[in-house]
Amino acid sequence: MNRIALFLPLALFAVLTVVLLLGLDKDPAELPSALVGEPFPIFSLPSLHDANQMLAEQDILGDVVLVNVWATWCFACRIEHAMLNQLAEQGVKVIGLNYKDNREAAIDWLRKRGDPYAFSIFDERGGLGIDLGVYGAPETYLLDATGTIRHRRVGVVDDRVWNSEFRDLYAQLVSNKR
Repeated sequence: MNRIALFLPLALFAVLTVVLLLGLDKDPAELPSALVGEPFPIFSLPSLHDANQMLAEQDILGDVVLVNVWATWCFACRIEHAMLNQLAEQGVKVIGLNYKDNREAAIDWLRKRGDPYAFSIFDERGGLGIDLGVYGAPETYLLDATGTIRHRRVGVVDDRVWNSEFRDLYAQLVSNKR
Protein backbone atom coordinates (compact mmCIF):
# COMPACT_ATOMS: atom_id res chain seq x y z
CA MET A 1 0.00 0.00 0.00
CA ASN A 2 2.86 2.33 0.86
CA ARG A 3 4.53 1.79 -2.54
CA ILE A 4 1.33 2.64 -4.42
CA ALA A 5 1.06 5.91 -2.51
CA LEU A 6 4.64 6.74 -3.52
CA PHE A 7 4.05 6.11 -7.25
CA LEU A 8 0.63 7.80 -7.47
CA PRO A 9 2.03 11.36 -7.83
CA LEU A 10 4.50 10.15 -10.47
CA ALA A 11 1.72 8.40 -12.42
CA LEU A 12 -0.50 11.52 -12.26
CA PHE A 13 2.39 13.67 -13.46
CA ALA A 14 3.02 11.33 -16.41
CA VAL A 15 -0.67 11.34 -17.45
CA LEU A 16 -0.90 15.13 -17.16
CA THR A 17 2.30 15.55 -19.20
CA VAL A 18 0.95 13.36 -22.02
CA VAL A 19 -2.36 15.26 -22.11
CA LEU A 20 -0.60 18.64 -22.24
CA LEU A 21 1.83 17.50 -24.94
CA LEU A 22 -1.03 16.26 -27.12
CA GLY A 23 -2.62 19.72 -26.90
CA LEU A 24 0.48 21.61 -28.04
CA ASP A 25 -0.21 21.09 -31.75
CA LYS A 26 -3.82 22.30 -31.49
CA ASP A 27 -4.75 25.77 -32.72
CA PRO A 28 -6.85 27.40 -29.95
CA ALA A 29 -8.64 29.56 -32.55
CA GLU A 30 -9.69 26.50 -34.53
CA LEU A 31 -12.95 25.57 -32.89
CA PRO A 32 -15.22 23.06 -34.59
CA SER A 33 -18.49 24.31 -35.99
CA ALA A 34 -21.37 22.01 -36.71
CA LEU A 35 -22.77 24.74 -38.97
CA VAL A 36 -20.06 24.60 -41.65
CA GLY A 37 -21.88 23.24 -44.68
CA GLU A 38 -25.25 24.24 -43.23
CA PRO A 39 -27.48 27.22 -44.08
CA PHE A 40 -27.14 30.40 -42.06
CA PRO A 41 -29.69 30.27 -39.22
CA ILE A 42 -33.17 31.71 -39.70
CA PHE A 43 -33.50 35.06 -37.92
CA SER A 44 -35.50 38.26 -37.78
CA LEU A 45 -33.65 41.09 -36.06
CA PRO A 46 -33.50 44.87 -36.41
CA SER A 47 -30.88 46.77 -38.34
CA LEU A 48 -28.26 48.43 -36.17
CA HIS A 49 -28.83 51.77 -37.87
CA ASP A 50 -32.65 51.63 -37.99
CA ALA A 51 -34.56 49.87 -35.20
CA ASN A 52 -37.69 49.87 -37.39
CA GLN A 53 -36.01 47.99 -40.26
CA MET A 54 -36.13 44.23 -39.75
CA LEU A 55 -33.49 42.03 -41.36
CA ALA A 56 -33.75 38.31 -42.05
CA GLU A 57 -31.69 35.50 -43.54
CA GLN A 58 -33.07 36.37 -47.01
CA ASP A 59 -31.13 39.65 -46.80
CA ILE A 60 -27.81 37.81 -46.87
CA LEU A 61 -28.59 35.64 -49.91
CA GLY A 62 -27.36 36.26 -53.46
CA ASP A 63 -23.75 37.24 -52.82
CA VAL A 64 -20.68 35.64 -51.30
CA VAL A 65 -20.35 37.43 -47.95
CA LEU A 66 -18.43 37.58 -44.73
CA VAL A 67 -20.59 37.82 -41.62
CA ASN A 68 -18.52 39.41 -38.89
CA VAL A 69 -19.59 39.16 -35.24
CA TRP A 70 -18.38 42.28 -33.42
CA ALA A 71 -19.06 44.53 -30.44
CA THR A 72 -17.78 47.76 -28.96
CA TRP A 73 -16.76 45.93 -25.76
CA CYS A 74 -14.53 43.59 -27.79
CA PHE A 75 -10.89 44.71 -27.73
CA ALA A 76 -9.87 42.27 -30.50
CA CYS A 77 -12.58 43.77 -32.73
CA ARG A 78 -10.65 47.06 -32.65
CA ILE A 79 -7.56 45.26 -33.94
CA GLU A 80 -9.51 43.53 -36.71
CA HIS A 81 -11.53 46.53 -37.86
CA ALA A 82 -8.89 48.06 -40.15
CA MET A 83 -8.68 44.78 -42.08
CA LEU A 84 -12.46 44.69 -42.50
CA ASN A 85 -12.39 48.26 -43.86
CA GLN A 86 -9.65 47.20 -46.29
CA LEU A 87 -11.60 44.13 -47.45
CA ALA A 88 -14.73 46.22 -47.99
CA GLU A 89 -12.72 48.71 -50.06
CA GLN A 90 -11.52 45.77 -52.20
CA GLY A 91 -15.12 44.79 -52.91
CA VAL A 92 -15.65 42.05 -50.34
CA LYS A 93 -19.21 42.27 -49.03
CA VAL A 94 -19.08 42.27 -45.24
CA ILE A 95 -22.19 42.05 -43.08
CA GLY A 96 -21.94 43.00 -39.42
CA LEU A 97 -23.55 41.14 -36.57
CA ASN A 98 -23.41 43.52 -33.62
CA TYR A 99 -23.47 41.14 -30.67
CA LYS A 100 -24.83 41.91 -27.17
CA ASP A 101 -24.02 45.58 -27.48
CA ASN A 102 -25.42 49.06 -27.00
CA ARG A 103 -26.94 50.46 -30.21
CA GLU A 104 -25.79 54.08 -29.74
CA ALA A 105 -22.27 53.08 -28.75
CA ALA A 106 -22.03 50.74 -31.77
CA ILE A 107 -23.20 53.41 -34.23
CA ASP A 108 -20.73 55.90 -32.75
CA TRP A 109 -17.95 53.27 -32.91
CA LEU A 110 -18.56 52.76 -36.64
CA ARG A 111 -18.76 56.50 -37.30
CA LYS A 112 -15.33 57.00 -35.70
CA ARG A 113 -13.57 53.92 -37.16
CA GLY A 114 -15.29 53.56 -40.53
CA ASP A 115 -18.16 51.27 -41.44
CA PRO A 116 -17.09 48.31 -43.61
CA TYR A 117 -20.50 46.66 -43.36
CA ALA A 118 -23.07 46.56 -46.17
CA PHE A 119 -25.49 46.46 -43.22
CA SER A 120 -25.34 45.48 -39.57
CA ILE A 121 -27.72 43.18 -37.76
CA PHE A 122 -28.39 44.25 -34.16
CA ASP A 123 -28.36 41.14 -31.95
CA GLU A 124 -28.86 42.86 -28.61
CA ARG A 125 -29.80 39.71 -26.67
CA GLY A 126 -27.44 37.38 -28.53
CA GLY A 127 -30.06 34.95 -29.86
CA LEU A 128 -28.61 34.75 -33.37
CA GLY A 129 -25.17 34.42 -31.83
CA ILE A 130 -26.39 31.43 -29.83
CA ASP A 131 -27.86 29.88 -32.99
CA LEU A 132 -24.46 30.33 -34.69
CA GLY A 133 -22.59 28.84 -31.73
CA VAL A 134 -20.68 32.08 -31.13
CA TYR A 135 -18.03 31.77 -28.43
CA GLY A 136 -17.41 35.51 -28.39
CA ALA A 137 -16.44 38.37 -30.62
CA PRO A 138 -14.84 38.56 -33.08
CA GLU A 139 -15.96 35.63 -35.16
CA THR A 140 -16.23 35.61 -38.94
CA TYR A 141 -18.28 33.35 -41.18
CA LEU A 142 -17.81 32.99 -44.93
CA LEU A 143 -21.12 32.31 -46.70
CA ASP A 144 -21.67 31.33 -50.31
CA ALA A 145 -24.38 32.98 -52.42
CA THR A 146 -27.00 30.48 -51.20
CA GLY A 147 -26.34 31.44 -47.56
CA THR A 148 -24.47 28.24 -46.74
CA ILE A 149 -21.69 28.63 -44.18
CA ARG A 150 -18.42 27.58 -45.83
CA HIS A 151 -15.85 28.64 -43.21
CA ARG A 152 -15.73 29.93 -39.66
CA ARG A 153 -12.95 31.80 -37.89
CA VAL A 154 -12.91 32.50 -34.18
CA GLY A 155 -10.64 35.45 -33.48
CA VAL A 156 -9.13 38.30 -35.43
CA VAL A 157 -9.03 38.24 -39.23
CA ASP A 158 -5.81 39.94 -40.30
CA ASP A 159 -3.71 39.74 -43.48
CA ARG A 160 -2.20 36.39 -42.51
CA VAL A 161 -5.57 34.82 -41.64
CA TRP A 162 -7.27 36.26 -44.73
CA ASN A 163 -4.54 34.93 -47.01
CA SER A 164 -4.28 31.50 -45.39
CA GLU A 165 -7.93 30.77 -44.58
CA PHE A 166 -10.29 32.96 -46.59
CA ARG A 167 -8.79 34.39 -49.79
CA ASP A 168 -8.71 31.29 -52.00
CA LEU A 169 -12.05 29.93 -50.80
CA TYR A 170 -13.64 33.36 -51.21
CA ALA A 171 -12.29 33.66 -54.79
CA GLN A 172 -13.51 30.15 -55.61
CA LEU A 173 -17.01 30.87 -54.26
CA VAL A 174 -17.19 34.16 -56.18
CA SER A 175 -16.14 32.48 -59.44
CA ASN A 176 -18.67 29.66 -58.88
CA LYS A 177 -21.43 32.25 -58.49
CA ARG A 178 -20.82 33.60 -61.99
